[in-house]
Amino acid sequence: MALNSFYQDLTVTGSVVAVDPSKPSFSIQARSGDLFETLVGPTTWYEMLTNLDKLGRDRVSEPERLEGEDGVHYSLRKYIEKGRTVTVNGVIYRDGKEQRYEARAVHLFGSEPGDYVYEETHWWLSQLSLMADRWLDMLFDSRRSYAIDDFSKLYRTNLNITGKPVSEDQECATLSRLIYGLSSAYLLTGQNRYYLAARAGVAYQRQAFRTLSHDGRHCFWAYGRRRDAKGEHLVIPSQNGDDFDTIPLYEQIYALAGLAQYYRITLDWEVLEDIQRTVSTFQEFYWDPVSGSKGEGFAGTGGYYSHLDFATMRPDSPKLGDNRSQKNWNSVGDHIPAYMINLILALDPLPRGAAGPELEKFLKVCQGILDETSDIIAKHFEDPASDFVNERFTDQWEPIQDWRWQQDRAVVGHDLKISWNLTRCAFYCQQRAQDRGYSAEERGKFQKQADHFLAFARRLADRMGEVGLDKVRGGIFDLVERKPTNEMPTQFAYGCTKDFWQQEQGILAYLILHGATPKDHKYLELARECIGFWNLFFLDHDRQGVYFRTTADGLPVIEGGYAQKGGHSISGYHVFELNYLAHLYTRAFVSTGGEVDNNFCVYFKITNSSDQESINVLPDFFPPDLLEIRKITFNGVDYTEDRKPAARNYYQIRIDDVPRGSDGTLEVRVEFRRHAG
Repeated sequence: MALNSFYQDLTVTGSVVAVDPSKPSFSIQARSGDLFETLVGPTTWYEMLTNLDKLGRDRVSEPERLEGEDGVHYSLRKYIEKGRTVTVNGVIYRDGKEQRYEARAVHLFGSEPGDYVYEETHWWLSQLSLMADRWLDMLFDSRRSYAIDDFSKLYRTNLNITGKPVSEDQECATLSRLIYGLSSAYLLTGQNRYYLAARAGVAYQRQAFRTLSHDGRHCFWAYGRRRDAKGEHLVIPSQNGDDFDTIPLYEQIYALAGLAQYYRITLDWEVLEDIQRTVSTFQEFYWDPVSGSKGEGFAGTGGYYSHLDFATMRPDSPKLGDNRSQKNWNSVGDHIPAYMINLILALDPLPRGAAGPELEKFLKVCQGILDETSDIIAKHFEDPASDFVNERFTDQWEPIQDWRWQQDRAVVGHDLKISWNLTRCAFYCQQRAQDRGYSAEERGKFQKQADHFLAFARRLADRMGEVGLDKVRGGIFDLVERKPTNEMPTQFAYGCTKDFWQQEQGILAYLILHGATPKDHKYLELARECIGFWNLFFLDHDRQGVYFRTTADGLPVIEGGYAQKGGHSISGYHVFELNYLAHLYTRAFVSTGGEVDNNFCVYFKITNSSDQESINVLPDFFPPDLLEIRKITFNGVDYTEDRKPAARNYYQIRIDDVPRGSDGTLEVRVEFRRHAG
């Protein structure tokens, strides 16, 4: 279709394949294969990618100025050369058969071709710290220590773009997600401020939202607390539109996200007890065991129901409407990243001292949940008739394609989240396949599972690279039709927008797949493009935060609820999780600095309430034989020679006879590095 007098802003990401000083111009080849001749002029500017710290990182060498050379040609020669990855914000002109693309801003990602500033050792650490500091400053002003009363008085879920509260509501799941972020920030930085805030947040969550059963065996978490002219009251069922007046499993799952990550760094037995009670709730009320032992109303087909009626505590109540007897991605898959991986990392191998029969039994329950949910995803979610997974099911695993807004549509980020988490599960299966504590038959089964999970993860990631990723501008799209009817590879359900949390899923999926298949650099290229789009367009530099949504070209959408920094769908979770794991994955999987920089540190702060005699320090599931412990310090004292595990792929450290600090805690710092081989 030829257009006359048509002008539009256009963002293009790709690799420079040619430079023509005579025009002057350079040509970019996008992932789509399209070639964009990009003209530059006196209003074109060049800038290096900046982090939330706003520090200028332009260290491109200054070439000698040629005689008679103007600024336009000099800048083109200085900043543009073949092989460099760039993102251009420009204007495209179309008039009949004539087309012209002019650059306004040219964004660079490193001072040399092949260099990326976001692969520096401190990039993600700096972003994480600045966001965590700003979040705490917004909620608690200038405080540097925190008490349970601070969260009671000042914590709010809904925050506007500047971080100011827009309502008095407090949601349990979003508080837990913030605790996850603060705990992750401590794990990577060792900054005491984040630990103190996480500790106070955990205390408030347990005091304000926990509901125990009459026998103390089960724990439900209330949706939230609401304050109005009549005072403050507890709200039990969900107030979210899709789940209104029910108890959705995903909200209960995310109530554990912060507790599990906090337990990782502290070994606080009281927190572990609440985690155990909540998992018991999942198994008692939501789980649909294949054994069929629960009787009428339960299908006996595996997995977890998505909703309960708060009055009957059953998933088959007619009161649930179109959420009755359903299973979905959230009720099955969200267990894995929200709490289960972190919980298993803390418990496997079983800690010394506190590793009694009950804890061993609980570990087996956790492993059973991980095995069952990952197997179900690999078995039931893939759809050979579509590029995208099915996300909603009856309790007989028949796909539901007429549910409310979802219909027969795919959330691209869910496909990438499955790819990312099945790869993590594959790594765990690989570790178990090498564990001589299992029989040869069991080890063979684990290796077969690992191969199956990884193959499915790669298929999904490959297809999303074709139909879910913007191959001209970069970034991950949002909601699309699973079976396009417009004779195009991708059909958008609404607009071609991009949401922050889906960028996280894409970045982590492609980074971890690069780690799983290091000789195949296509995943690293995809990860770098997604990371570039994130850092260019989603960071709110003025307020040290992120935008929820952008347009296809990367302009922030700040209308209505999309302007909120905090809310039901955005909290201190996905952005902190991205920073936490992108740092670990980059250091572990991406070759930088000639192996010099392929190391990282993690920090723990064991409380005086813990009676465990050891701590498991591996921060995520990694491939076997990839990482080794280089250094261990307790309260600043080097214990490496005394405590470094002798066996490869064994990351448990004894802490039984180490003197505690004056406050009764033990600060542990562990440095990992990638095996040189």
